[in-house]
Amino acid sequence: MKAQIDQERCHGHGRCYTLAPELFGEDDEGYGQVAGDGVVPAAGERAARLAVSNCPERAIDLIEEA
Repeated sequence: MKAQIDQERCHGHGRCYTLAPELFGEDDEGYGQVAGDGVVPAAGERAARLAVSNCPERAIDLIEEA
């Protein structure tokens, strides 16, 4: 699974990096960004889904990889 943030939808609420700091960070202006290459480890799936469900702009997508 990979996480991505749509920068056009992100308004910088910061819930993603507050709830899952190991998966998300913030840029210089406070907007969310995916940490590293975006691959979500199995142990981080719950945190990733929590961040998705708490994003008020629905800017986070999780892509299931085959």
